[in-house]
Amino acid sequence: MPGTVHIIGAGVSGLSAAIRLADANVKVQVHEAMQQAGGRCRSYFDAATGLTIDNGNHLLLSGNRAAVGYARSIGTEAGLVGPPSAEFHFVDVGTGKHWQLKLGDGRLPLWVLDQGSRVPDTSLLDYLALMPLIWASPNRLIGDTIKCEGTLYRRLVQPLLLAALNVDPPEGSAGLAGAVVRETLLAGGQACRPLIARDGLSAVLVEPAVEKLRNSGAGVHFGHELRGFASAGDRLSELNFGDDAVAIGPDDAVVLAVPPRPAAALLPGLQTPGKYRAIVNAHFRFAPPAGLPALTGVIGGLVEWLFAFPNRLSVTISNGDRLVDLPREQLALSIWQEICKIAGIEAELPPWQIVRERRATFEATPEQNALRPGPVTRYKNLFLAGDWTDTGLPATIEGSVRSGNRAADLVLVMRQA
Repeated sequence: MPGTVHIIGAGVSGLSAAIRLADANVKVQVHEAMQQAGGRCRSYFDAATGLTIDNGNHLLLSGNRAAVGYARSIGTEAGLVGPPSAEFHFVDVGTGKHWQLKLGDGRLPLWVLDQGSRVPDTSLLDYLALMPLIWASPNRLIGDTIKCEGTLYRRLVQPLLLAALNVDPPEGSAGLAGAVVRETLLAGGQACRPLIARDGLSAVLVEPAVEKLRNSGAGVHFGHELRGFASAGDRLSELNFGDDAVAIGPDDAVVLAVPPRPAAALLPGLQTPGKYRAIVNAHFRFAPPAGLPALTGVIGGLVEWLFAFPNRLSVTISNGDRLVDLPREQLALSIWQEICKIAGIEAELPPWQIVRERRATFEATPEQNALRPGPVTRYKNLFLAGDWTDTGLPATIEGSVRSGNRAADLVLVMRQA
């Protein structure tokens, strides 16, 4: 079928839409305002550490079917590495206690029946108390749905939901939390094996997609920012990129896969989330000690998740608004001292980098979740994609890919009409 689909934005949502359309033999043109693809999901060389680092530490799970399928479609599924089974290492920095959560490899959450597999000092009744969360309304608070206290909450529920929602769990949307629980803990160990892009996000999720698109004949244009568009009735008719304009024909379509603020500027009247939360990541040039797990959950400390990469230790701290204005050196030293305690290291502060994203994700509260738009717009040939759109999930890579896939599928339906 003739016609071109223009993808505005080369983040993961835009790339996933472009790949899905290119695989369907649709002519695609990708337009990215920046000089590189990936958006918040990318890698870059950092002079302070002398290493290629990710702008944020992102963890996928084996049950993230859309994200894993996207990696498979661009030939990089093998680049998502993790343990052979769903095991998570935790440490409580206050007590020094270490433990493993063993979820097995089945499709049912039978691990909760095994005292040796579940969180230490928890009972089956503790897990049953989470049931109201599973099908809760998105408009309900987590704090009004389950008790946000106790051993299970502190050692598992709180770190899981904090990482997924990027807000303090009691104030988060119970519906979004329920979606996370359904697709992870409730789906058994087969859905919970942790996966990390060991060679970097760009190498696994971004650069191969750009290469595949170009090899398929698609155009990928950097430094090409959409400034506005013209419409005729209920369809877009022209894209304005400042120095040039692109006519949109009757068989063409547009996928707008940009962050919410530029999307709202381009589409006056578009309702989007307007409140955000920060994420702080820290990277240290230091070879991990032998035996340190690739991923460690940290309870009761400043650090929340510790990632062990070759020649690098990295941490993620969600809901990090309280940290974004602290002096960088002070923050780096505090984090490093905690890493030393967690990993049993005795070493001075190595070369480091702090990455603070003030607007890392939309605020996953009921109020802000209600502002997320769907993929369809008032224009029949314009569709939205992005982790901030109404995917049913918090702002995650999985949500980004799902939104791109959904926009691409709507384009295909439109072209067949």
